[in-house]
Amino acid sequence: GRRRNGRKLHRETKGLNMATQTLGESLVAKILIVDDHPIVRQGYSQLIGNHDELAVCGFAATEADAMQKVESTEPSLVVVDISLQEGHGIELIKHIRSQFPAVKILVISAHDETLFAERALEAGAMGYINNQEATDKLIDGIRNVLADEVYLSPQMTKRLLRRRVGGPAQLEPSRIGALTDRELEVFALVGKGHSVKAIAAKLELSPKTVERYRENIKNKLGIANATELIQRATQWVLEDV
Repeated sequence: GRRRNGRKLHRETKGLNMATQTLGESLVAKILIVDDHPIVRQGYSQLIGNHDELAVCGFAATEADAMQKVESTEPSLVVVDISLQEGHGIELIKHIRSQFPAVKILVISAHDETLFAERALEAGAMGYINNQEATDKLIDGIRNVLADEVYLSPQMTKRLLRRRVGGPAQLEPSRIGALTDRELEVFALVGKGHSVKAIAAKLELSPKTVERYRENIKNKLGIANATELIQRATQWVLEDV
């Protein structure tokens, strides 16, 4: 009887140890970093590595690679940039939410949050940080999103609440909403005074492709010419801040 009890205790102890180990592993949140700049990825990794409860489980630079890494590494949270080498961050967010609904998403981007935060949230992200503030806010953002809390700047939070309760009318929101994510990027850069050549360089596109986006924008917004496009884009950027 004593030997059987000893074996049983050993089995139970072994099971408890395994359970403790599993519990210990589950307390470490795995983070996948999706950004097309190696230096940025390394910087985020170092920040995350300073915290025992967080661990980087992989990196990706393209939309396709990111989807493969989400499947293979099973992260708790994915840090996503809007602009990628191939694909687009907003589309990636939609695909992750569709195929891996349990995975949480935090956006860190050079794009002004007044232009893309709402689209990112609608796509399925739970937080948005401007990359100029990433060093100070990355860990807070990750912890908040892991806790199922939306993470935005106080200014963006106020802006969204103001819109919810009927704040100032936006410039033709239904038409602006018809623009694709890339078209919105181009429209915003036009409004900030960038030339076709500058937009092409910033978005890593050909000038011809940028011109095509400009034409699409004009058609969707009912804009007659390039001068009116600049005026409308500038007005939208100013009013949407």
